[in-house]
Amino acid sequence: MRLSAAILPAITSGGVSVPDPALLTLPEKVLQFGTGILLRGLPDYFVDQANRIGQFNGRIIVVKSTSQGNTQAFDEQDGLFTLCVRGIRGGEKFEENIINAAVSRVLTASTDWEKILECARLPSLQVIVSNTTEVGIKLLDEDISGGPPISFPGKLLAFLLERYRAFDGSDNSGFVIIPTELIPDNGKKLAAIIHELALRNGLPAGFIRWLTRCNHFCNSLVDRIVTGMPDSPTRSQIEKVLGYRDDLLTMCEVYRLWAIEGDAAVERVVSFAGAGSGMIIAPNIDRYRELKLRLLNGPHILSCGIALLAGIPTVKEAMEDASMELYIRSLMQNQIGPYIPYPIEKDAISAFISDVLDRFRNPHILHFWKNITLNYTQKLKTRCVPVLLNYYEKNDRAPDLLVLGFAAYFAFMKPVSRNGNDFSGELHGASYLIQDEVADIFYGLWQRAAAEEIIHEVLQNTSFWGTDLSVLRGFEAAVCIQYNNISTNGMKPTLDSVLSNKISH
Repeated sequence: MRLSAAILPAITSGGVSVPDPALLTLPEKVLQFGTGILLRGLPDYFVDQANRIGQFNGRIIVVKSTSQGNTQAFDEQDGLFTLCVRGIRGGEKFEENIINAAVSRVLTASTDWEKILECARLPSLQVIVSNTTEVGIKLLDEDISGGPPISFPGKLLAFLLERYRAFDGSDNSGFVIIPTELIPDNGKKLAAIIHELALRNGLPAGFIRWLTRCNHFCNSLVDRIVTGMPDSPTRSQIEKVLGYRDDLLTMCEVYRLWAIEGDAAVERVVSFAGAGSGMIIAPNIDRYRELKLRLLNGPHILSCGIALLAGIPTVKEAMEDASMELYIRSLMQNQIGPYIPYPIEKDAISAFISDVLDRFRNPHILHFWKNITLNYTQKLKTRCVPVLLNYYEKNDRAPDLLVLGFAAYFAFMKPVSRNGNDFSGELHGASYLIQDEVADIFYGLWQRAAAEEIIHEVLQNTSFWGTDLSVLRGFEAAVCIQYNNISTNGMKPTLDSVLSNKISH
């Protein structure tokens, strides 16, 4: 049988948490732009958990913003899906299966636009959540009248205008709006775009006052690895335990974080925040952003080139390799954690490192290092350069583990062929795509210069890093040495040599 509201009473498996059918009748309180798996694994998870304890008592209307794919599975399963939580918690294996009953219906913007606008007239609606990818929050100069606007901000503005008209701009008709797109200050940026687009559309001053005064645009930070549908053998094994088929089966890790920047008024509306650990509402969420950026994303981007050059394709396999595990752990404990450019208590840093190591070891998450190399240069700049500069403020010498990460970056960013705008490198006899906006610059450099010249030219390029890294005492020379060691001896011997020297300041 297939998962649906009708079969809930018939599910007898003790291996899944089944919702009370009464939860399917709760009023609609959340409008969610996006059908992606991250939303299923985080916001939808928290709403469902709150509903189960009678804390929020509201469901989610999901808006499918793009024309790709369809909503058939949601329709046929009455919005229900199984969230399979797998991972390591406190060093111990953890598994949990939960039927999520938070989604009431899914509407497609291209075909259901009038129905979506009708939702603006629902008095119960209080919260708007989005995840339209990082490129979703951008200003497109468009007319929002008529059919559905093209951009997400255009759609949101049209919806807010309908809300304003439906309730005559009353003070209590605004929303708490929480974008989860992975860009800094996502709430502020979305608010600025909406305001500018309203002006360009010549919307009335009364609406703009209501928009500014009665709606709370919150910065937020999300962190949970959600991988969606597992491979066929794993799916079959899970569905055998569940006792039903689920075409929306969603895998995720144990760890979860949703930090929202807001005050007491936001907290009253977003009452599902108290349903369990991992959801935080605070006046400032910079500490959570710094921890994630430096101690999760930073080790990822510094290690990806090393692991790939060593022939290790996934994060899990890297944690099973003694040298890679030692590198990642030492990097976090000795050369990133103490130099985060934001005041955070040592105990909080140590606890976060412990959580990240558990996450990296998760046997159920196949996180490929190759995927992490997307936009390699920009990620190094935002995640690691501030740490490197802070390290140099306190230690006037090159940090060996960060040096190795940069040397691996140069080895990976060596295009050997070009096909139009695509650039490829070669690793272990196989070709790989270099997906970086400066790949063409590297291709040109490798056509005319030696490695040491390229390293110097790139490190001093302030448009790459926001500063001249070649002036850091000993850094360029150390990167050149390790690059040459990688080229001559291979990555594994180079890594082992660095670790054996124990230069971990």
